[in-house]
Amino acid sequence: MSESFTPNPAEGDRFTFGLWTVGNPGADPFGPRTRPRISPPEIVEGLAKAGAWGVNLHDNDLIPFDASPTERDVLVKEFQQALDDHGLVVPMATTNLFSHPVFRDGAFTASDPKVRAFATRKAMRGIELGVELGAETVVFWGGREGVETDAARDSRDAIKWYRECMNFLCGWVKDQGWELKFALEAKPNEPRGDIYLATTGHMLHFIETLAHSEMCGVNPEVAHENMPGLSMVHAVGQAMEAEKLFHIDLNAQRIGRYDQDLRFGSEDLKGAFFLVRMLEGTGGYSAYTGPRHFDAHAYRTEDLEGVWDFAVGCMRSYKILAERAQEFDADAEVHEILEANHADPEGIGPLLAGFSSSNLEAIEQLSLDPDILAAAGHRYERLDQLAMEHLMGARG
Repeated sequence: MSESFTPNPAEGDRFTFGLWTVGNPGADPFGPRTRPRISPPEIVEGLAKAGAWGVNLHDNDLIPFDASPTERDVLVKEFQQALDDHGLVVPMATTNLFSHPVFRDGAFTASDPKVRAFATRKAMRGIELGVELGAETVVFWGGREGVETDAARDSRDAIKWYRECMNFLCGWVKDQGWELKFALEAKPNEPRGDIYLATTGHMLHFIETLAHSEMCGVNPEVAHENMPGLSMVHAVGQAMEAEKLFHIDLNAQRIGRYDQDLRFGSEDLKGAFFLVRMLEGTGGYSAYTGPRHFDAHAYRTEDLEGVWDFAVGCMRSYKILAERAQEFDADAEVHEILEANHADPEGIGPLLAGFSSSNLEAIEQLSLDPDILAAAGHRYERLDQLAMEHLMGARG
């Protein structure tokens, strides 16, 4: 196997995993864990050996829900020592607002304002932990922000309460003087029957209604967009176009299944190829500069050795796809097809860039025969085949 695909932080690879990802013990709703639990310091050590750059965490991945202040400080100190010993960073932190039964009716959207206040206070403690560990981004996934029946509440109330909590947290962070980014993560369903703000598009609109929208962006996840059959590539493209891609969760997912969190690239390889191409900027736009975070876990069949096979596989697949994307975008035939489709010898495109009386007059005078326009082929079959051949390593 080519060593060029071995992850190496010293060469600029910024791959991250969550404590909850490689630390997943293989349990599911139908059976208990199938492998030993790995402590956070052991996870840091293993990720460093695998070639990762950083590790992310929920508050309760490191600190049990009912830990005392003394126990909390000991766990944080041990974790920080492991980070120092192995040279890993913590670029992102998040708060678990979904596991404890107190959140069974939601956290920021719970009908009971006492629960919303508790969730906000817990999020503050989680943010403090992230700041202590050096995180610059805070992710919010509303796993319980939803309903099984719309008889429970009017969704307009839920959205208002969600907004109030986010506005409070933004204001509190600013009052602390911290330079943090909030990244909101969408999901259509599971564990709730329906989750509010179900897609990245929903989140992007919601962000624009916040009091401090400038500090808020999105954290799209492959599985969450693919579960209902949507395109992760389009979700990320919309987020990047809006300059709101603050973080990203990479994994794999079969359409229509429960949230599988599979190894990156192991399903929908073509979708993964175009996603990596977009993130790496090989098609001409600027590249995404944040960490490439893998929110996935090893198959339940795996022992501890298999967990590290999984972690290395995620990173290698990304690097392989990045190389394939570079080759695709350097292909002369690809350039020829794209340039032919985007050609504008008459300078019509600028006329549509903004309304004016002169642009209106020029558009009205254009000779636009729909039958002639409809007769032109675009060679997308050939273009897609070129993508597939690069993806399969048949065209260098």
